[in-house]
Amino acid sequence: MKSGVIAKIASTTCVAALAACLMTGCFGGPAATMNEEQQANRAYMSQVNQTMEELDSSLDGFVDAVSRGDVVNMRSQADNAYKTLDKLESIEVPDAMADIQESYVEGTSKLREALDGYIELYTDASNPGFDWSGYDKRIAEIQKLYDDGVAALEAGDEAAAQKS
Repeated sequence: MKSGVIAKIASTTCVAALAACLMTGCFGGPAATMNEEQQANRAYMSQVNQTMEELDSSLDGFVDAVSRGDVVNMRSQADNAYKTLDKLESIEVPDAMADIQESYVEGTSKLREALDGYIELYTDASNPGFDWSGYDKRIAEIQKLYDDGVAALEAGDEAAAQKS
């Protein structure tokens, strides 16, 4: 899964934003003082980074449950991921970061759909008489949702990096 990439991108973005803020503080007088908007943007990105790390842990648990074919634990891990996705969606967003938040919300929505799709597929597959002929197609559709979700999250990270 690409969740590790998301966490690394979010971490890098946060570090870049903090480095930019620190450099501004090192080089200036009154004009270099971080204003309220910059503080809000930094706090927002810090919350996003922390939430992405939580999401990464939740998705690792989900992947582990999938590898064991444990549908009950998949649901539990997905519920943990959903709580984290809800946190990401509910972070207070500074005006300057609204477009970034839109990308994050789009990404979380698609990830949620993908997790639901995996659970549904593995639940169906555990039943006797499951029609395996459509399995590959369903996996491909779910993987596309997941990839689209990751791409939206990465687009948000890239936009944040450009703002810093």
